[in-house]
Amino acid sequence: MQFELGNLSKVLGVTLVDGREVVIKIRRWESRLLGCVAVQRRLARAGYPCPAPMSAVEQIDGWAVNAEALVHGGVQRDPSLGADAYALLLQRLVAAAPTPAHVPTLAPAPPWTAWDHSGAGTWPDRDDRGRNLNLFEGPVWIDSAAERVREALARYKAPLRIGHGDWESQNIRWNGNDPLVVHDWDSVIAQPEAAIVGLASSVWAARGAPGGAATVAQTENFIDAYTRTAADWTVQDCAVAWTAGLWVRLYNAKKDATEGGGPQLDRLADEIDERLHRSVVGN
Repeated sequence: MQFELGNLSKVLGVTLVDGREVVIKIRRWESRLLGCVAVQRRLARAGYPCPAPMSAVEQIDGWAVNAEALVHGGVQRDPSLGADAYALLLQRLVAAAPTPAHVPTLAPAPPWTAWDHSGAGTWPDRDDRGRNLNLFEGPVWIDSAAERVREALARYKAPLRIGHGDWESQNIRWNGNDPLVVHDWDSVIAQPEAAIVGLASSVWAARGAPGGAATVAQTENFIDAYTRTAADWTVQDCAVAWTAGLWVRLYNAKKDATEGGGPQLDRLADEIDERLHRSVVGN
């Protein structure tokens, strides 16, 4: 065994008897993981910088298990260098990915991206720690804004595209200006392109420290960089991106609030008015 890591899943690095180095991923079974690995396989075959899956996803005693190639090296890119490289790498992913109709279902989306969830409450029935955030009261400004975000995004009609729902710096490694590998393919989502871009724009600068996220200026830079070379983006699409980005920030702030406070809650309290102003929701 080379290493063992875990957050929402257990990741084991091993060397096979033939010398190949692989990563074995073990996490709670969800049928959506079949779609995630199918997308990852298609992108790897197309030359996108992601670990190539080396097995199908197997269900074993309620756990999903599969293997992928181990990719060595690379470092996180300093967000102070700007959002362009991150935005263009996401644009490349969206362009190369198959259509949602050509892979197994990617629903339900990870809860921090799931403004479109099917539950009866404002928040998905389970967060990434297994809790129901709807059972925790307030803060009112978070719950109210989240409901308005959901309603606004539900009114937006655009084709579903495939993207990455955890587009944080900590999940990407670079060799200088060249992307080496994108990790965390369990976070693949199918949403309108503007929503994919918005979710990424709010978190791309997160490097793994508590409270990591993009500032308002960094969010603006990301959306500008993505849309600069994208065809047919409208003012409304950009506002939808800001709206979707607000969802993930509200979700993280709500989680902090259930634990008595935290850096995500504090950061959003300082930014909420500006983010609402730039979104479809407005003030």
